[in-house]
Amino acid sequence: MPASSDAPQIQWQEGEQACSALWRSENGAPPPKRVEVVDDSLSADAAYRMACEGTAMLWRGDFQNARLLIDALKRRIDRKPRKITAAMPEAFHLHRQAQAQRARTLGMLLVPLAADYSLPLRRAPEIQPACVEAYGPGVEDSVLSLRELLSLISVHEWRKKGVMVLPLGSRIHPHYGVFSPVRGEYLDLIQHADLPETELAFDIGTGTGVIAALLAKRGVDYVIATELAPRALACARDNVARLGYAKRIEVVEADLFPPGRASLIVCNPPWLPARPSSALEMAVYDPDSQMLRGFLNGLAEHLTPKGEGWLILSDLAEHLGLRTRSQLLDWIAGAGLRIQGRRDIKPQHPRSKDVADPLHVARAAEMTSLWRLGVL
Repeated sequence: MPASSDAPQIQWQEGEQACSALWRSENGAPPPKRVEVVDDSLSADAAYRMACEGTAMLWRGDFQNARLLIDALKRRIDRKPRKITAAMPEAFHLHRQAQAQRARTLGMLLVPLAADYSLPLRRAPEIQPACVEAYGPGVEDSVLSLRELLSLISVHEWRKKGVMVLPLGSRIHPHYGVFSPVRGEYLDLIQHADLPETELAFDIGTGTGVIAALLAKRGVDYVIATELAPRALACARDNVARLGYAKRIEVVEADLFPPGRASLIVCNPPWLPARPSSALEMAVYDPDSQMLRGFLNGLAEHLTPKGEGWLILSDLAEHLGLRTRSQLLDWIAGAGLRIQGRRDIKPQHPRSKDVADPLHVARAAEMTSLWRLGVL
């Protein structure tokens, strides 16, 4: 987040002094209006009460105690989980509201960052490398929520170690703000689908670059992978280089399609037509199915005559009442496309088996599909 006169600032009173600093928020939340300086003497009950009332707490105590405090806040929030009995899609919207409220409450515990990304707190960890990866070079003192900082640290560790992707046989290293390929079933679909040709493929919205890498591993001679988000572009290029595919995969900045035509065009758009609340959620939520419809509507003019478009899509939106199967089929037909085949796979992630999840019925019925599309 570069410094500028337009950058959001958080303000607070500390003793007799009026203070301000750069405000960092990955989801673009405005700085809290009420800020109290607190330390280790603050009890968990008092902190929870302040957070629920909308008062942010700027921590000046021990860092490890701040971590214990946020765990205590989580226990108080989750002590009486809200049981959602409404039918879909209302249950989905209520669930998202509850999750957003939980995030807002936990986000009320703030920590200061010095301009060099050091944490001026007792027993604070070394976080400079993680902050530079996420924000670039330090420019001035700033403040962010402890919840966001802990997420940043966690992603830094993921980036160092990588995430093993079995179909790829290698690790993918996700960057901060880029969705990690933690659900592997859609990659299994790509791994086993018959390739129409192997000369050229497009990977639309590549993210970490994992689909482009899998296509190259399967023998596609050249892959053009597109992205718009700067962090995703950097992430994909980093992974392509790590995997040794720099000469066979080109990562380009483009809104959906690059120029030209290809015999294979793959897209794994966000699966749920809802509004994201952060950059990371843009990999999950697609307002009004804009990316999905954009891919379908542009596919015919970028496919070779005998080429195929592979749409990777879960039907969770259908089970949540957010989109119908007939809508999807109408969009496919309206784009001048025909369905040449479909391969389905049942998700195996833990949430699909969690009966305590308010959306369990929908998740248990979910199916992920690879739709093979051709031009009419």
